[in-house]
Amino acid sequence: MTIGGFGYAGKVLRVDLGSGICRVEPLEERLALEYIGGRGFNMRRLWEMVPPSMSPDSPDNPLIFGVGPLDGTLFPGASRFNVSGLSPHTGILGDSNAGGFFGPELKYAGFDQVIVTGKSSSPVYLFIKDGAAEICPASHLWGKDIPETDRMVREEIRDNRVQIAVAGPAAEMGVTMAGIFVNLVRAAARTGMGALMASKNLKAVAVRGTAPVAVRDPGAFSHLIGELERDIYNHNDYQPRGWLGTTRLVGALNAYGALATRHYKTGRFESAADVSGETLARKHKVKSKACQSCPIPCSRYFRIQTGDHKGLGSEGPEFEGLAGFTSRVGNANLELGLHAVDLCNRYGMDVIGVSECVSFAMECFEKGILTASDLDGLDMRWGSPTGILEMIRKIAHREGVGDVFALGVKKAAQRIGKGSEDLAMHVKGLEFFQADPRGLKGYALGLAVASRGGDHLRSEPSFEFTGDRKEGLRRYGAEGAALRLSYEGKGRLVKHFEELCALSDSLDACKNTIVNMEILPFGRAASLLRAATGLGFDESVVEQACERTVNLERAFIVLRGIRRKDDTLPKRFLEEPLPADSGPSAGSVVELDDMLDQYYLARGWDLATGIPTIETLRRLGLDDAAEKMPR
Repeated sequence: MTIGGFGYAGKVLRVDLGSGICRVEPLEERLALEYIGGRGFNMRRLWEMVPPSMSPDSPDNPLIFGVGPLDGTLFPGASRFNVSGLSPHTGILGDSNAGGFFGPELKYAGFDQVIVTGKSSSPVYLFIKDGAAEICPASHLWGKDIPETDRMVREEIRDNRVQIAVAGPAAEMGVTMAGIFVNLVRAAARTGMGALMASKNLKAVAVRGTAPVAVRDPGAFSHLIGELERDIYNHNDYQPRGWLGTTRLVGALNAYGALATRHYKTGRFESAADVSGETLARKHKVKSKACQSCPIPCSRYFRIQTGDHKGLGSEGPEFEGLAGFTSRVGNANLELGLHAVDLCNRYGMDVIGVSECVSFAMECFEKGILTASDLDGLDMRWGSPTGILEMIRKIAHREGVGDVFALGVKKAAQRIGKGSEDLAMHVKGLEFFQADPRGLKGYALGLAVASRGGDHLRSEPSFEFTGDRKEGLRRYGAEGAALRLSYEGKGRLVKHFEELCALSDSLDACKNTIVNMEILPFGRAASLLRAATGLGFDESVVEQACERTVNLERAFIVLRGIRRKDDTLPKRFLEEPLPADSGPSAGSVVELDDMLDQYYLARGWDLATGIPTIETLRRLGLDDAAEKMPR
């Protein structure tokens, strides 16, 4: 049975760039009830379309855009989209998520999902408008950066309301840290989806729609939205999130002694106050900005008025970019850090991956593993302005030493050797965030088991910051679940938050509210989905859909060789305690094995291998996955 008309647009667009054929097909009700939308939809398509033998550089590797059933409605923060494929960066699951205005526009244009296969013989862009699609020539756009491409496509279409997803020049060069950017700086940055897009000679996807998104029961839906908004406005986090967004984490993590500093050599940065979100807001913020339909304006527009970087203005950055090019690389100059983030955005690269490569190179230089001649003469001492900015440019262009890092830190370390492999901060090939996992044990477990690789956004177990022992015992069977330096209860904690993240990504709504503020438990989500779509969602259907998505992702990477041995962290976090200057986190390491046992037991996966059991997969209706699992 197919669906459409309420919540869901009810249509899927398939585009074959090799033949130039675009066709529209209906969305199945079964897919909606089993996977909800967005990330769930995309994961199911990948499972069906990508055999274990496929290479990421195959033209048959699909590039899939998906949105959720609440995109384009009044739901606060339902403005995101997922883009997925077999990752050219890690060789396993590729999936990324971004906000802004592109996701709702795709729904207004009449589609829940766009599946792109094949490779064009020359550069093209895809223009989707009101239920139809056109493949347009884009040779004149090739080589252009993100802002220039956005401007040129907008002028060509002659409609300033068009929403445009762009692959930048780094993607064209095959830099696997390249993402897909919308609204200039909103980045679906992780796992190399920009590189996959450019490998198809697809420069951009432009979307314009004029159809409204209807809901099945407007009265009930409006009432539920009103309750949610009241809960958001009354939440203790509302004001700080609205003023500072994620940039507040620079100061917060520094106080905990868990801020990534000089490539994780310590958890405290002596100049954190100079590069904090508070300082950014005080010195350079012009106004707050929010994604479509969101009551929390957690982003900002900034402009630098004086100094060496005078005139630089942009939206952002998020915490990852801000800390990535300040504390992580030992840079105390806020404006230099903002310039570095801006360069990554213009070239279309992931700030997490690139900041890891820069800080890794700096530590290798400090230890004598890399010399000045290895680094094209760059000054790679901690905080070096030329080292930071020139390395970013070289990576984007794959010039000189930049070519060594263009495929990410794992492959760079393999190429460099000399023991540098132990200094490469990644899990399963994906570089990870700007917090030290030795000071956040739930996050450490989440990083180790995440289906994309080293990824905090697959779980975000922020409950461990609450310190609420009683609630930890009630919810997860252990007081330590609420304590960031405890290992107790972290298996159940991470499992629960992974499923909340799957809910957020499948609805394509913001994790600020659903995950961090916990305003949308599964039962409440079911009520909203019933009111929006009229379909038979209840609490168990929603929760099981999220659990199903997580397990199908695990099955997908198991078929690509991932086992328990791969659910690990870099040696530094397992063996080297945080130093004394890391304050309350000093002396901490990650004792991973016990947490892995907890997690596999909670998930119903084999303790020795980390493979989902046949019983677990069949309970979730994943019989086709159960048949393919190694025995």
